[in-house]
Amino acid sequence: MPIFDVYGVTDTLPEPILDVIVTRLEARGQHPAFQRMLHEYLDAMAIDQAATVLDLGCGTGVAARAIAARPGFAGTVVGIDLSPHLIATAQQLVAAEGVGHRVRFRVGDTRSLDLPDGAFDAVVAHTLISHVDDPQTVLTEARRVVKPGGLLGIFDGDYASLTFGQPDPEQGKADDETIQRAVITNPRIMRQMPLMLREAGLAIVQAFPSVVADIGTADFWVPLIEALRRLVPQSGVMDEATINAWADARLRESTEGVFFGASTFYAYVARHT
Repeated sequence: MPIFDVYGVTDTLPEPILDVIVTRLEARGQHPAFQRMLHEYLDAMAIDQAATVLDLGCGTGVAARAIAARPGFAGTVVGIDLSPHLIATAQQLVAAEGVGHRVRFRVGDTRSLDLPDGAFDAVVAHTLISHVDDPQTVLTEARRVVKPGGLLGIFDGDYASLTFGQPDPEQGKADDETIQRAVITNPRIMRQMPLMLREAGLAIVQAFPSVVADIGTADFWVPLIEALRRLVPQSGVMDEATINAWADARLRESTEGVFFGASTFYAYVARHT
């Protein structure tokens, strides 16, 4: 079975796996830690002043809905994603939350946008860039469609730092790396972002580092652990019995108060120069 990042091929996955991804994206997106990181960089972008915002790789619309629901925001958001299933889910959720008049969703490829130059005041890519196979092209496209002087917000995990404690450190390291291969195309991409932004013609305005860690009891990481039971076998890096044993052990550690799970996240705000 070929090994691949499941989040990078959401246009080809079966519906039951896509439903697992939907559950994971929504649980993570609504967690207070994720909301804090999202609004931190949106505030730095002065997103409320933008009349038009593009949400690249929008998934279920977590960022698009958050922008549209901000009390000071009076503009419109366009969300684009590779997966028709995720777009359909995003449309349902935006209608349910009462902000559908401010958001439009469409299926599209962030590497080749069917959009005119300078069409948006601001662009966000929230948890996209680690999953695409050509991130430099995505950044170049983002710069093309944002107005001169407009701002781009890039947020993602430094998933090379994603780690879970285990009694055997060597096994823990091996399992961390296997899991990273299952759900991440570019685990070190946020470390490369300063150079990549410059090469795309974008200048860093501000950057925000954050660490999300559950110590003792699992909280933020529980939805990921549960999702990995289905996603890891799909990716081809580990069989179902092995990942279930891994997940059971991590949840047992949480019950016993000895859990450890952590990752670093970064947000970059950059300007079209």
